[in-house]
Amino acid sequence: MKSKIIALSLFTATVGAIALYPVYQSNGATTPIVVQPDQSPLIDQIARKAQRIEVVFVLDTTGSMGGMIEAAKEKIWSIASSMASARSAPEIRMGLVAYRDRGDSYVTRVLDLSSDLDSMYAALMEFQAAGGGDGPESVNQALSDAVNRISWSRDDNSYKVVFLVGDAAPHMDYPDEVKYPETIVKARQRGIVINAIQCGDDRTTLDNWQRIAQLGSGSYFQVEQSGGALAIATPFDEQIARLSKKLDQTRLYYGSEEEQRAQQKKLAASEKLHAEASVASRARRATFNASKSGKENFLGDGELVDDVASGRVDITAIEREKLPASLQAMAPAEQRAVIAEKAAARQSLERQIGELAGARAAFIRERVEARGDADTSLDHQLYDTVREQAAKKGLHYDADAPAY
Repeated sequence: MKSKIIALSLFTATVGAIALYPVYQSNGATTPIVVQPDQSPLIDQIARKAQRIEVVFVLDTTGSMGGMIEAAKEKIWSIASSMASARSAPEIRMGLVAYRDRGDSYVTRVLDLSSDLDSMYAALMEFQAAGGGDGPESVNQALSDAVNRISWSRDDNSYKVVFLVGDAAPHMDYPDEVKYPETIVKARQRGIVINAIQCGDDRTTLDNWQRIAQLGSGSYFQVEQSGGALAIATPFDEQIARLSKKLDQTRLYYGSEEEQRAQQKKLAASEKLHAEASVASRARRATFNASKSGKENFLGDGELVDDVASGRVDITAIEREKLPASLQAMAPAEQRAVIAEKAAARQSLERQIGELAGARAAFIRERVEARGDADTSLDHQLYDTVREQAAKKGLHYDADAPAY
């Protein structure tokens, strides 16, 4: 056993550090492409404590897609909560490939897979619908980037899935572009399922989207041009969002200068969410963070309160310069008192959010039942697709309806 640990340590040192946050990449601009290396199968097998869902949304961001882009901003936390509701509470990693067409401000932009959904969402908030206008878009390039520029794990037990979302057919006339049938062959070899969601009712798009889904061992479904997601505000949203901000303020981070810079980026993403996201979206985020799967997004790496309160870390063993600046001048007893106070506040806030989240879910169930059209919504069709496909990887969902 000892020799295996030593071998693993040497291997890890050789391959170098792997970035912890999504890489914002751009294709069609001057920014060089940097691809994160995959973890080795051995590291994946040892490090993974829970089943994993890796999902990449390939999203058309041209001018006609404004409604769907806004729907994505509103519902990404609900989608994460739905995926996280499997019995095994899987780890959720999300990524995004935004695409337009040649001649637009960009062809593709790539956000790599990460369990730090806050940072991904903060980047998603920056996307606006623009460009396009000539019919076909760079779908081939977008799918190629989703398969080849995303750091998919090599774990055969992970549910790896792409959702292509758009309203226009691919340019099949670009001679220097890899066409989607060839890309999908690679996807299938890597165990990546490709689903196709069509916005609107363009016939050429329908034919291509159905073929993409068929080749990708996935599902095809159609939604309204506006996205077709159910947007249900509740009287509990504002209070949940307010408590969630207070909960975020209980976090303290420690580590090397490099680690703390990464942690500050995560905190900045959270601040952006609280300042700019809708109340309903912030309530959905709080609900996800309250789940077992959402804990990793809430805490991230090097969160001092959780590490010390759980007994995993002795604060006196941490070098002073690696502590949060607010604690560095304190005596150990004072440091422990601050951490105990934040841990108690966190426990109280989590309890309050959990109670309100239950009331919010009951309120939404009543509204959904009263509407009677939930089965055709984006939310429901996504959930049904995930539930069916994830079952093949041993992930099972008991709920009949998604989180909203």
